[in-house]
Amino acid sequence: MVKKMNVESFNLDHTKVAAPYIRLASIIKGDSGDVIYKYDLRFKQPNKEHMQMPALHSIEHLMAENIRNHLDNVIDISPMGCQTGFYLAVLNNDSFEDVSTAIEKTLQDVLEADEVPACNEVQCGWAESHNLEGAKQIAKDMLSGKEEWHIIFQDEQK
Repeated sequence: MVKKMNVESFNLDHTKVAAPYIRLASIIKGDSGDVIYKYDLRFKQPNKEHMQMPALHSIEHLMAENIRNHLDNVIDISPMGCQTGFYLAVLNNDSFEDVSTAIEKTLQDVLEADEVPACNEVQCGWAESHNLEGAKQIAKDMLSGKEEWHIIFQDEQK
């Protein structure tokens, strides 16, 4: 029996998921009635593939800047340390359709980008570690699996 962990994703069987997908990972209700919805945006198959750091860093900048043009109340979008995806935290919106549409539009923005926003020493902590073309390839790969974003586990695929 596996011990239940405090971190939600540590309780997820990473050998059974089928990336790419978008998964509602947790719901946090505030004392004042606000609700934070945390989404697992899995770009790469865990333990099989990952995003290279310069490309991951660039797509992080591009998504962080552009997702707010397509989805209200974004609190944060952060890369996973395992380099397989991102966490997206949204205030008061549990709509898979809203989130997936915003992700699709944001990834289209990545494909159309001419530069990485805030890619300089003043605005970025490691400005030399970027790869726009790599970010575009990650976006293409994620978009190519768009029809399966709602499928989380391999045994759901038929």
